Order: sequence, then structure tokens, then C-alpha cells
Amino acid sequence: MRRQWDTVWRSFRIATWLGWQIESNWTDPFLFAVYSMIKPLASAAILVVMYGVITNARFENPVFPYIYIGNAFYMYVGSVMVGVSWAVIDDREHYRTLKYLYIAPIRIPAYWLGRGIARFLTGSFAVLITMAAGVLFLRVPFHPAEVDWPLFLASLVLGVAMLAMMGLVLASISLMIAHHFFLIGEAVAGALYLLSGAIFPLEVLPPWLRPLGFAMPITYWLELIRRALLGDAARAFPTLAAFSNGQLLGILGGLTVLFGLIALFAFRWCDYQARERGLIDMTTNY
Repeated sequence: MRRQWDTVWRSFRIATWLGWQIESNWTDPFLFAVYSMIKPLASAAILVVMYGVITNARFENPVFPYIYIGNAFYMYVGSVMVGVSWAVIDDREHYRTLKYLYIAPIRIPAYWLGRGIARFLTGSFAVLITMAAGVLFLRVPFHPAEVDWPLFLASLVLGVAMLAMMGLVLASISLMIAHHFFLIGEAVAGALYLLSGAIFPLEVLPPWLRPLGFAMPITYWLELIRRALLGDAARAFPTLAAFSNGQLLGILGGLTVLFGLIALFAFRWCDYQARERGLIDMTTNY
């Protein structure tokens, strides 16, 4: 048992280091730093301009920090969930090393999760830069002494674990599909952007779509992040106002475990099918 856990930890640790090297070594450190700053700021600027045009620049409205923080932390969805699933396509189609990884003494799910955590590290820079810009230039309310740090850290850890499990499900599915479906992660992240209350309360959605939003763990994760950073201001929005922080943590934890079980069964089934059909060493980037 201990040897198995040692193998899992080694796979995870090495994959995290490898993922960081892949993400950061495509250019010199200065250009990578500039890119890491400009990309999230440009993304946030689009949202700010749209909000300013629609509301006649009413940035003092409590809706603005609600939207801004949701958009900032939603970047983790693209970093972690998409990062885990992209590792399959990257190794199989680009580097063509997936078949060698399968015969190496590593645990494949731990390896994929490590690749996702590497994207989490780069995504953290984007979130920090976006939040700093909002506080400094857009008056997003942020007072360190008033932040519920235990709630924030617990929510962040649970949220990253949840996104990693969702990414593992997509990674398992990616074993079965061709290269021209490489945007599956981005497609899912884009759909969840509208269904998880990232930029507007779920009440804005048509009634038949709202149950999908309430079924998504990202909805509860973003609510907890907002409550930790904004305090009572986040409770002004009716979507989840009836739930306490403890209840939201319980729901998020339960959904994280659920997606963990789904990821386990999805990997076992897709891995078996991929082996049987000879898909592990298949390249489809025609």
C-alpha cells in the first residue's frame, strides 16, 4: 500500500514539474511575465467595458464586485479543469508520448492531475493580477481584515479538488475522441460560465435552465468565494441566500466526492476501452 502511494505521489510531483516547464519555457521569463499579466487583464477589461456600457458606468453598484470576483475566480476553471483534460491531447497528439507514459512506472490519473496543478499555478497569477487591478483601479471592495480567510482557504482547496475531478472526467473521455475535438474542455468551461452564476445570478436564466445551474458544484464554490471576500454584501443576491456557509461547504464537499467517484469509474471504463481499441498510441491530428 505504501509503495502504491509513493508511486502516486511521485507521478503527481513529476507531472506538476513537467507541466510547469511546458507552460513556462516557450519564451524568455520577461515575455512570459508580460503575457501572464496582459492576458487576464484583457479578459477582465472586456467584462468591465460591457458592464460599463450596459449600466452607464455604475461601478459602485454591489452587482459589479459580484460579477468581477466571479469572473476572476472562474479563470481557475479554464486552468485546472481544462489543464487536466488537455494533457491527454497534448501528450498523445503533440509530443506523442502517451504510449510511453502508459508503460512507465507511474499512475496515469495522478499524472494528469499533476499537469492540471501546473496550470493552477499559472492560473493563480492571472487571478491575483485581475483582483489587484479591480481593487486598485475599479474600487472592488477588498479589506484583508474583513475577509473570512478560513472560509476562503477551505473553499479554494475544495474548489480546486472539484475542478480537478471534473477535469479527470474530461481527460478520460478525451482518450476516446479524435484530436479535432480538442476543444472539449473549453466547450464545457464555456457552457458552465453561463450556468454557474459566474457573471450573473441564476435567476436571470430561463426557469428550465436553472436546475442545471444548481446541479453544478462551481455555483456553490463561487458563492463561497464571494462570501469569504465580500462578506454580507454577497448575501444580498437571492440565489443561495437561504444557505449558510456550512451548508454550502457541505454541498460543495459532497459534489466533489461525487465527481471524484464519477472520475474513477469514467477513467476505468475509458482506459479499458482505449486499450482494447488500440487508441493509446493513436494520433489523429490530420
